[in-house]
Amino acid sequence: MADRRAASMTASGIAHSRWVLRGMRGVVSAPAAILLLSMAGFGVLCREAGLSLGQAMFATAAIWALPSQVVLVGAIASGAALPTAALSVALSAIRFVPMLASWVPMVRGARTKRWQLLALSHFVAVTSWVVSALHLPKLPGEARLPYFAGFALTLTSAGTLVTGLSFALAGALPPILAGTLFFLTPIYFLTALTASARLQAERLALGAGLLLGPLFRLSGLPLDLVWAGLVGGSLAYIGHRILARRA
Repeated sequence: MADRRAASMTASGIAHSRWVLRGMRGVVSAPAAILLLSMAGFGVLCREAGLSLGQAMFATAAIWALPSQVVLVGAIASGAALPTAALSVALSAIRFVPMLASWVPMVRGARTKRWQLLALSHFVAVTSWVVSALHLPKLPGEARLPYFAGFALTLTSAGTLVTGLSFALAGALPPILAGTLFFLTPIYFLTALTASARLQAERLALGAGLLLGPLFRLSGLPLDLVWAGLVGGSLAYIGHRILARRA
């Protein structure tokens, strides 16, 4: 009896390892490549903002959401206090709540433990969520958690390394190449937000941010990024309510 149980556990472990490896191979994909290139731009952004190499890599690994990482760097560059910067990052991460709500049923198996979901939920971002929605429903229930773990952990590790490499090499790169990498971050930010803006309120908020962001930056006010988001989001909400009443 004990031998059968041991054999069953061994077979289960081997199967899980195979799914982890398949998830790791899933990093070789177009969405992951685009994200890693954008992480290279984030490394250059951190260097330009005055962060250290360790701080840049820690921001990638600890936050793992490029828009939120940009919010953090913007808050630091504008002279915001640490609690204010932390609050800005936390508020920018609220958008992940519906992603997590739909991710849990996709990845949960019959034997999935709560602590496993809590640990892996940190890695749920736009790219990993899209990959989950595309691939996890096609996999057996017991394969979904190890597949996601292999994909997410590998992608996060690669993103952290790319951030560090681009930070270290930014000073040695030709100015045109360094500038190109630097520009990748806002381009990724803008295209990701545009692609995910499904509701009218989201599109209004995006448009308001595009208009108010440069204005608050030129105004010289402290916390210009925070003010642009607060005022732009409030105007978008009011505009959405007015349009909804007229419809």
